Amino acid sequence: MKRIQLRILLIFLITTEFISAQNYHPVDKASTIITSIKNVGMATEGRLSGLEGEIRFSPSDLKNALFSVSVSAASINTDIDIRDSTLRSKSYLDAENNPRISFVSKQITQPIKSGPYYIKGTLTIKGISKDINFPFTVVPKNGGLLFSGEMRLYRHDFKIGEGSMVLSDNMSIALTVFAQKE
Repeated sequence: MKRIQLRILLIFLITTEFISAQNYHPVDKASTIITSIKNVGMATEGRLSGLEGEIRFSPSDLKNALFSVSVSAASINTDIDIRDSTLRSKSYLDAENNPRISFVSKQITQPIKSGPYYIKGTLTIKGISKDINFPFTVVPKNGGLLFSGEMRLYRHDFKIGEGSMVLSDNMSIALTVFAQKE
């Protein structure tokens, strides 16, 4: 009888492990965050790094899922030093006064079981917070999860490059975030 109870308890614990949201931490070196905007009509890309935070995720427990992540604003790298300095300045990312760009999720859904997930949350750039939403996918990889998605932003919402007449009003941020299980 005790063996049966022990087996039932063990099965319950194992099942609960896979059903409830799992804790992960983003791995900066295995992730890419790429910004893209048209500058004088030409696509200009930059990379952000210094990814930190926590991720709680399980496809079967989306109501308890959480993404609370941030990157270093000063890490912007377009491979052109003078441009990078300008992007770190007060007119753009204001990295000195607002060192982190952050995102905290509010809701994650998957309307179609075999389709992408949708995340709603608050993005904060330059101390300005706006609610955004975007689709993403997730695949298991190397004992963790690989999340991929892309968000489109209206740069004026965050007062990025307010005086610029040569930047497009819209920009995108493509995310490929590898998260290792804790």
